[in-house]
Amino acid sequence: MRLPRDLSGRDLAKALGRFGYEVTRQKGSHIRLTAALADRDHHITIPDHDPLKVGTLGNILKDVAGHVGLSRDELLARLFS
Repeated sequence: MRLPRDLSGRDLAKALGRFGYEVTRQKGSHIRLTAALADRDHHITIPDHDPLKVGTLGNILKDVAGHVGLSRDELLARLFS
């Protein structure tokens, strides 16, 4: 599945709420999200840019997909369907 080219950091943070991620803080132009999954916390930082760079988005999704036990394409399908 192709990565969206017009996704903002705020939109991604909102979409990741489906997997239990919540905004824990924001400092400057970076949003920190935390999810308590599988008996441990997982933290990710998302730039508050519009749009996110494709490489940045790909790396964030790869990290989240690995943590929730899905492939990147499965994660994309669940986030944006």
